[in-house]
Amino acid sequence: MNRDEIKTSVLNRLARIAPEIDPSQIDPDADLRRQIDLDSMDYLNLMIALSKQFKIDIPETDYPKLATLNGCVDYLSSIIL
Repeated sequence: MNRDEIKTSVLNRLARIAPEIDPSQIDPDADLRRQIDLDSMDYLNLMIALSKQFKIDIPETDYPKLATLNGCVDYLSSIIL
């Protein structure tokens, strides 16, 4: 798996949680919760979905590192690549 595949996976998870979003319109450096209006439960569901998909533990203390699309890709890449 490479960074592009990780990014695609994150976008797919986001689209499942918030089907009204257009993944192509997501600013990779903007806060996801603000940008696509994710509430705290949706954000938690995203973290759980990513943990399950990549078979990793994402501690709650690391959630701020995954606040943006690029942050998600960087964090996940550092663990699984």
